[in-house]
Amino acid sequence: MRRRHYRTVLLLSASLLAGCAVGPDYQSPDISVSSRFLGQDGIGRRETQSKADLQAWWAAFDDPMLTRFVTLALDQNLDMALAAARVAQARASLRLADAALLPSANVSAQGAKTYQSVETPLGQVINSTPGFDRSGSYYEANLGASWEIDVFGGLRRGQEAARAEYQASEAGVVATRLAVAAQTADVYVTVRGLQARIAIARQQAKTRRQLLSTVMLQYEKGIAAELQVRQAEGSHAQVEAQIPVLEAGLDAAMNALDVLLGVQPGTYRGELSLAASIPIAPGVAETGTPAGMIRRRPDLIMAERRLAATNARIGVAISEYYPKFSLGALLGSATAISSGNLFTTGANQAQGVLGLRWRLFDFGRVDAQIAAARGREAEALAAYRLAVLRATEEVENSFSALVKREAQVGILTRGESSLARARENSLAAYKGGVVSLIEVLNADGNLLQMRDEKAQAQTEVTRAAILSFRALGGGWDARNASSNSYGALQ
Repeated sequence: MRRRHYRTVLLLSASLLAGCAVGPDYQSPDISVSSRFLGQDGIGRRETQSKADLQAWWAAFDDPMLTRFVTLALDQNLDMALAAARVAQARASLRLADAALLPSANVSAQGAKTYQSVETPLGQVINSTPGFDRSGSYYEANLGASWEIDVFGGLRRGQEAARAEYQASEAGVVATRLAVAAQTADVYVTVRGLQARIAIARQQAKTRRQLLSTVMLQYEKGIAAELQVRQAEGSHAQVEAQIPVLEAGLDAAMNALDVLLGVQPGTYRGELSLAASIPIAPGVAETGTPAGMIRRRPDLIMAERRLAATNARIGVAISEYYPKFSLGALLGSATAISSGNLFTTGANQAQGVLGLRWRLFDFGRVDAQIAAARGREAEALAAYRLAVLRATEEVENSFSALVKREAQVGILTRGESSLARARENSLAAYKGGVVSLIEVLNADGNLLQMRDEKAQAQTEVTRAAILSFRALGGGWDARNASSNSYGALQ
């Protein structure tokens, strides 16, 4: 009968210790997304020389300097260092939550020597005792242990929240990596686009100077009027004035690129000063689906993990409704005579404690804490859903920009060819005295504007491609991420 009672107690204790944790169990939210992106068909119809794999999309631009700068940024960028520091903090918090479930132990020891006054009331009483010695010694050494028994799962919910926050911080590192790679490529393309526009403006300024020289020669010979000279001078100045503005933008872009690379502005300006063509945007090897994008984009993984953490925090708050049990023990030795008697049988001491803490009359505050935890979960859920919507919007916008900008480049290319022929014809007609200088300047200005718009459009095509790769979550191997703590989300 006693054995059966003992077995019942053990089973009851085991069921309490292994019982379900209070609070809601986390379930990934259902997000309604379409089966295809709206711009997917347009992306698929693009005619490109190469296709980019999402894992290392920057290599498909076939620009060694672009690839080199992206690689340097991923190694040197200070935002990456900040993200790594946040992971270290979250990892420490997770270890702290793990340790809270385990017993803790400590060792304490002390020694003291005293000399009792005989002028105090206590000293006068003790001094009247035969054999009283005013000098005394005290020595003590103890081993203590304590353990909070997680009967209702509050500590386990805290551990669950800490693990989700750690996973979110790891996903944040990947999100930062993707952002740094995309920003570096975007600024590099901006640099090349500004260099192309400056080259166009300088070539146009050279053409206007040649035209001004021709008009001046005609004016000196009495063939051209002074009005035509002033018109040519003004037109030349108008083109020249655009160059400093473009150069200021180029300086700013180069400085921004240096900061992304984690170095002082001006470090790589010498390398970048050698102008190169605007990188050609490659095709997208695999666009995937909106659902696949949710599983791949680390910023969405991070938002989902933060939602899981807030869900677990509700359980932590609910656990305050229930009593907290703890076990404590102390084993040691103490003597008030001399160190020679320490650790002897007579000096041994032991203590066992069963603790209970229950906020029995504090349920109003517990209610408020639970309500606050539920509010934080609702906020995290709304933030996650909004992040999904914005991510889908980002993909659709980048697809649309890529396709439409490429169409614009085609139109501008045809227009540039026509205006170049018109400019040549107007110059020949002017030299023959058929048209005035105004027609030549107009044709020249139209050609300059067309070439400048084409350079801008080519830049925007490449930037839209970069944004597409970033929006799709390109830049890391999400399929082989099982070694990471957030790989289970894939």
